[in-house]
Formats: sequence, C-alpha cells, structure tokens
Amino acid sequence: MKVLLLVPFLLLVGCQPKKSETETSTNTSSNVKAVEKKASDRENASSRNSDRDAIPSVVLKTTKGDITIELDPDKAPITVENFLTYVDAKFYDGTIFHRVMGDFMIQGGGFGLQDDIPTEKPNNASIKNESEGGLGNSVGTIAMARLPDPDSATSQFFINVADNNSNLNFPHNNGGYAVFGKVTAGMDVVNEIKTVRTSTKYMNSISPSGAIQAGSHQNIPITPVIIESIRRTE
Repeated sequence: MKVLLLVPFLLLVGCQPKKSETETSTNTSSNVKAVEKKASDRENASSRNSDRDAIPSVVLKTTKGDITIELDPDKAPITVENFLTYVDAKFYDGTIFHRVMGDFMIQGGGFGLQDDIPTEKPNNASIKNESEGGLGNSVGTIAMARLPDPDSATSQFFINVADNNSNLNFPHNNGGYAVFGKVTAGMDVVNEIKTVRTSTKYMNSISPSGAIQAGSHQNIPITPVIIESIRRTE
C-alpha cells in the first residue's frame, strides 16, 4: 500500500509545468549565493573558534575551590608547553601548595604527601627561563619557580599575590622569574589560600644527586591545601 501511494505523488511531480530558463537561472544564482553565504558563515565561525582555541587555559581544582588560569603561549611558548606536558600527564594531581607567603606568593606543583609529609616528586628536565618575554609578576599572574640557576625550572609554579614586578621581573634576582599566564577566575580562592596558617615543617626534597633528603622548611600550610587536579578547559 505504501508503494502504491507513492505513485500518484511521483506522477504529479513529473506533470508540473517546466520552468522557463530565466526562472531556472535566477533560482540557480540564488542557490549559489546561499551556499556561498553558508560557507562564509562557517569560515567566520571557524576563525572565531580558532581564536579561542589559540588561548589555552586550565582549571586548578583545589581543596579551597577552583582557579582558572589563562596561559600565554605567544610570550612564553617553552614554559606553556612544559606546563601543559605536566598537566596532560596528570602530574599535578594530589600535589600541594607547599609554600604560602601571604604578602608575596603561593607556591605549588612539586610536592605530594607521603605519610603526611610533603615529599618532592621526580620531574622532567629543566627548561629555559623565558622571563624576558614581556610578562610581569603582577598580582594574579602565574610564574615558574626555580633554583638560583635561571634555567632550572621544572614543574613548580607560583601565583603572585602581591605586585612583585620590581624584584621578580627580568633582570632582577639573577635573571627574573618567567610569567606564563594569569588568573581569570577564582582569585577569591587564591586570596583564601594566601591567608592559611603556616608553620615550619619537615619536607622530603630530591637532592641534585637524586637522593631524598629531609629538611626543615618555613611557610608550609598547617592544613595541606591540595591540588586535586589541573585540566585544560574545553
């Protein structure tokens, strides 16, 4: 029955009068313009999406709340690539903010907890210092922590909670500290972390030879502030 019902419809279509060449040409031109417009709209949308994709950002989920950070691969390409390598490997999951100075910065990304003792995690090779990229250590920016050697940064980072341009920008402090992004949401969480109570505690660090060495360190939160995860935003 369904096949039979289709026959009259097909016949009616076939019996419709033919359009003039002028009508056909006009309709064809309109169709072409519509297709071109759709293609242009798709290209514009793609371009807008590409612009958004070109600015990577991550979310730090902590026991105090979430912090969103926008990265700057244009001015700190090596540093951003290094940071995202750790992010994608889920290296930061379970690490802590192990150094908190309320009038200076909050530092994390290198120590986890082992039997409740902050213990440094093995990390990748150090990277070149990009402190000359033009980004300053102003409030809310994120920069790489390092040893006295300017090119010794690995996984650890800090978020500036004060204006540290005068002492941390290039060329101060033996070459400056490389900023590679800024907080775009969750500064209230950063401000909460900077106010936590701290004390002097023992931490297990990795010596240059690779051995674990225990030592007493200041400014360690009494109650650990844990970085539960760091992930790229969608």
